[in-house]
Amino acid sequence: MSELTIQVDVLVIGAGPAGLAAAISAKKAGVDRLIVLEREDHPGGILRQCIHNGFGLHRFNEELTGPEYAQRDIDTANEMGIDIRTGVTVLNVSGDKRVTAVSRENGLQVFQAKSVVLAMGCRERPRGALAIPGTRCAGIYSAGTAQKFVNLEGYMPGRKVVILGSGDIGLIMARRMTLQGAKVLACVELMPYSSGLNRNIVQCLQDYDIPLYLSHTVIDIHGKERLTGVTVAKVDENRKPIPGTEIEFECDTLLLSVGLIPENELSAGAGVEMSPVTSGAVVSDTLETSVPGIFACGNVLHVHDLVDHVSNESFRAGEMAARYAKGERRTGHEIAVQDGAGVRGIVPQKIIVEEGLKEVNLMFRPDKVYRDHYLTVYADGKVISSLRKMILTPGEMVVQPMNEKMLAACQNAKVITVAITAEKAV
Repeated sequence: MSELTIQVDVLVIGAGPAGLAAAISAKKAGVDRLIVLEREDHPGGILRQCIHNGFGLHRFNEELTGPEYAQRDIDTANEMGIDIRTGVTVLNVSGDKRVTAVSRENGLQVFQAKSVVLAMGCRERPRGALAIPGTRCAGIYSAGTAQKFVNLEGYMPGRKVVILGSGDIGLIMARRMTLQGAKVLACVELMPYSSGLNRNIVQCLQDYDIPLYLSHTVIDIHGKERLTGVTVAKVDENRKPIPGTEIEFECDTLLLSVGLIPENELSAGAGVEMSPVTSGAVVSDTLETSVPGIFACGNVLHVHDLVDHVSNESFRAGEMAARYAKGERRTGHEIAVQDGAGVRGIVPQKIIVEEGLKEVNLMFRPDKVYRDHYLTVYADGKVISSLRKMILTPGEMVVQPMNEKMLAACQNAKVITVAITAEKAV
């Protein structure tokens, strides 16, 4: 039985904020045969359950909730007639941009695309990845799962809560659970600094007198049928528990906010080169991966802290995917971009310098907290920029713009290095 292959110019996988922005941009760039595939029953992605405000300040210059932010792009996509197909799970993406998907409505389908945009987002790290000893009792959830229960389904996971990890979702859930009448006993963080935005530490913990235990972790879980308590201990510089520092918390719920992992199984299956640091694809400034015609953006590329940055990045990915589908190819001098001292997971990993390129944003996270240091950019070891920063922290993505003048200074370089230095480099 011969299979019917659906021909498409640009295929976007994922209808979260990244996929929606990429699709809108591709449509604006003149692509007619455009399809977005989404495995959930509704577009919008994770924003649907993020009912708190704070979204859209950079992009819209106003404060929106997650659903409001998502709805703006959903409305725009609908007005433009973009074909968004929900309830569709993509099974495989091949290197020649052949995409296999399955849905309840249409069964197995095969799409042949001229270009593909990977926008699958990320997932939470589960308890199994943490190797915490103790019983396997009920009452242990990832923070995002608890958020879905409370905000979308109307269920309370528990009443006495401890949160492990200080990622943004965990911090926001500390406030959300408190507002719903639960008692959040503590937020426990393994590192000596929080991995969340400072505004969330203030608004979600300090405003509600919820203690934050830095350099602490959960070392034991108690309970038979249901969680009855956890043991927390201080850790040394090697992140090993220090005997004698144990604290017992009586609780019925443990929320895990211990990191996000890009959903890159499809990317790896397509033969895309992956970064061991970001766990996302290695891309150029066009957001094109190592496989020609396959682009990546949003949290599947690297984990962002602001959805505004996701949208801006994805607009570019969609535009470049459309240009590729129309036969336009970037040509120019390729420069590698690499992490320097204090810098972790810079994206993009290469820049194609061509005539007319005005600006490229380099994004990364510091490897620890730095105060009163300099953000320095080198081209083949020569300093092209060194700017003082009051504070740089892993909880907040750093955006280093490369303007037209800086790009011109790198025109014949082989490597651009971004580093955090104690002194101004000259």
